[in-house]
Amino acid sequence: PESNGVAERAGLRAGDRITHVEGKPVDDWGEFVRAIRARPGQPTRLVVERQDAELTVELVPDSVPGDHGLIGRIGAAPNYLVRIRYGFLDSVGRGALKTWDLSIFSLRMLGKMILGEVSWKNLSGPVTIADYAGQSAQLGWIPYLTFLALISISLGILNLLPIPLLDGGHLMYYLIEAVKGSPVSERAMELGQRVGMTLLLLLMAFALYNDLHRLLLAG
Repeated sequence: PESNGVAERAGLRAGDRITHVEGKPVDDWGEFVRAIRARPGQPTRLVVERQDAELTVELVPDSVPGDHGLIGRIGAAPNYLVRIRYGFLDSVGRGALKTWDLSIFSLRMLGKMILGEVSWKNLSGPVTIADYAGQSAQLGWIPYLTFLALISISLGILNLLPIPLLDGGHLMYYLIEAVKGSPVSERAMELGQRVGMTLLLLLMAFALYNDLHRLLLAG
């Protein structure tokens, strides 16, 4: 824990393993960080394993500025890696649940971008993706595969959006055909393809602009 930080003042020690935040289990450090960031200035109860004992620790995360508002911070960092192995069926179930959670998160972020609640500067293109892929590969094959899985899920969600030229656009046409009982007119499909192409080109151009802007700032 950080010297005189929230974690240290609450009694957390090096080697403690945090298993629950406000009664919800946390399986890894990333989940714990997200749970703490979501509770700036709010009393938070942690369940901690210390050697053979289970303890309850109560603390109030500091409120610090984040990219999109205030986030919680307690001044703690992981100091070791715990690898947990699951059986085949349990792994499939957990993988499906994680994929679902990431898909919902991606849709929420996209919705917030459209509503203006999240900056479009967070949109990344091929340059940033390649950079992060290289960084994750340097950390090992597990972080690298995790990053590839995240990108695959994000692209899958994008591909299912109801935009012509994407698979989601074809599904939209099939749904319209099922409702009206006849195929979509060629004129409507042609117009939809033009609109879809324009949207995709704008999206790609904006993502590439963000990439180049980050590179110029980093340089």
